[in-house]
Amino acid sequence: MGWDLNATWFLLVGVLLAGYAILDGFDLGAGILHLSVKQEGHRRLVVNSIGPFWDGNEVWLITGGGALFAAFPEVYASVFSGFYTALMLLLVALILRASALEFRGKVESAGWRSAWDLCFTLGSFIAALLLGVALGNIVMGLPLTPTHNYAGGLLGLLRPFALGMGLMVVSAFTMHGGLFLLIKTEGELQTGLRRTLSVVLPIYLVLVLAMLIWTLLLPHVNAQYMGHPALLIVPALVLAALAWLLVAWRKLAFWPAFLASSLVILLLLATFAVGLFPYIMFDPEAVGHSLDIYNAASSKRTLGIMLVIALVGMPLVIAYTTVIYRIFRGKVKLDSASY
Repeated sequence: MGWDLNATWFLLVGVLLAGYAILDGFDLGAGILHLSVKQEGHRRLVVNSIGPFWDGNEVWLITGGGALFAAFPEVYASVFSGFYTALMLLLVALILRASALEFRGKVESAGWRSAWDLCFTLGSFIAALLLGVALGNIVMGLPLTPTHNYAGGLLGLLRPFALGMGLMVVSAFTMHGGLFLLIKTEGELQTGLRRTLSVVLPIYLVLVLAMLIWTLLLPHVNAQYMGHPALLIVPALVLAALAWLLVAWRKLAFWPAFLASSLVILLLLATFAVGLFPYIMFDPEAVGHSLDIYNAASSKRTLGIMLVIALVGMPLVIAYTTVIYRIFRGKVKLDSASY
């Protein structure tokens, strides 16, 4: 039995998107929390906490999209045509928050900074919400035509399950970003963030548990797990990671709590991926219209060449990311080079 390159690329694309969710998730979360911080000096500390990382973190999304295009071009085409309006809104939100980071300190005016602060928080919130809604629609399944195109409109994407997933992603990123800020800050700002996260934490727990259960009750996901009961270890590990996060939070161990939050995000995505496999875009009403890792894939030769490129490129990306995080480790301070 040969090596399944299709399954390998399903895993690799998933790893890239999970890397984006974990890394850009914390700076989206920091953006969502930004307006809850009242003092200008503290807001600058929030911005500078993510300043060295946010643009590099978004590379993971670009890389994941590029890998999806090369490995599963039909999925890429269906997603970008069916979700076109939503993806344009996501792009606007990401541009808005990036512009806010760069422009808020360019003019010495409280009104100018307040306007960009609002843009930063709105852009971060909208981006997180849209990513969650997109994820919810992929997990729940979409009506597809025989040519594998999305058969609905924008309003058809705003289903209760997808909106619930959007809110869960917002809460997860807010918690994740808050924990990162607790690692990077100290004093009065850290105390205020702890108070804010004590409110966010129960909402986060309820939404994660609710969406995990709801996902497992979806007919196609339930059939996958009931057909292979050993796979239930994946959602069970989500619960274990949540328990670790709670223990670390009670001990005010912010690094372990952040790692636990990262693990929750990774395991939730793994739960969704396992529940869908081998499908990437699933039509629950007409399974024959669905796109899976075989009927949507590039040729074996293309997948093989790409795998070689990935084996060379991925270690470089990981090494670069590691170096940047090592250089900018420790508590953030304001100086002449700060935002």
